[in-house]
Amino acid sequence: MKANITLKLDAALIREAKILAAEEDTSVSALLAARLEQIVRERKTYNRARKRALTRLREGMDLQWTPPGSRDELHER
Repeated sequence: MKANITLKLDAALIREAKILAAEEDTSVSALLAARLEQIVRERKTYNRARKRALTRLREGMDLQWTPPGSRDELHER
């Protein structure tokens, strides 16, 4: 389902948007809708990635590292 929205924009911006839309062979409405969809999609992708990263930070990662027993073992040649 689609709904209408009303925007108040500067006349010069509208003129430039109409030129841009014409260059891309589309309407200003379609141009704005596509950009808004992109913004929302990017935000959702970012939020999912952020959530995964924070979960990994909280859980930590097992690097299977064990410290050497002594200084001599560390510098053994």
